[in-house]
Amino acid sequence: MHLLDVNITILVSIFIAVMFLLIISFLLTFIFNQRRKFRYKQDIQHLHEQQQNQLIEAAVRSEEMERHRISEELHDEVGALLSATKLYMGHIVPDDLDEKSKGLLFKTLELLDDSIIRVRSISHNLHSAILKELGLNEAIRSFFQKIGQGTSLATTANLDNNYETDSPENEISIYRIIQELCNNIIKHGKATILQIDSIAQNNEVVFTIRHNGNGLSQEAFERLRFQSDGLGLKNIQ
Repeated sequence: MHLLDVNITILVSIFIAVMFLLIISFLLTFIFNQRRKFRYKQDIQHLHEQQQNQLIEAAVRSEEMERHRISEELHDEVGALLSATKLYMGHIVPDDLDEKSKGLLFKTLELLDDSIIRVRSISHNLHSAILKELGLNEAIRSFFQKIGQGTSLATTANLDNNYETDSPENEISIYRIIQELCNNIIKHGKATILQIDSIAQNNEVVFTIRHNGNGLSQEAFERLRFQSDGLGLKNIQ
């Protein structure tokens, strides 16, 4: 009888040990499967992000090529036509005209000069050659200097040089966003002071643009960003 009790005890112990091992095995299998699912989701998400980044970079490259083409056409064709028009207008002798026609001639020449300057400025802004030649910070400084020339707008650029961007496409995107924001501030904010600062920390750079013009509330921002002519907000996004 004593031997039977010992055998039963051994069997119970074995059963408990087997059940314990089965439970441990089940838990380990469950944890392993959960981790595998998590890694799989992470891999899918990472792949999706890579694809999104590739699509964005391709879109930026395509847009930049189109900007470059338009820039060259503006400079080579429209600019040349305006210059030729001014040249022909310059052959008109003012003394042969009455006072009214003379005034119209001078006004036309003045408008032509202004148009030539504007076309050159637009062509320069569309072209990103300065980014390739001098880098992002110098391109921003040059842009701020140009928008402040001949106007009442006081511009300041305090930029941190201790950072590098991941790709040329990122530099182009940052530059275009800053251009769009500044153009909106000048056009709609009626600012007379415009300042940009950048701080680089932990492989990241933060740009801050300040101005003394009219602001935009969050409600107005949300309303405008869904409009087709929403201050270029869709381009920024």
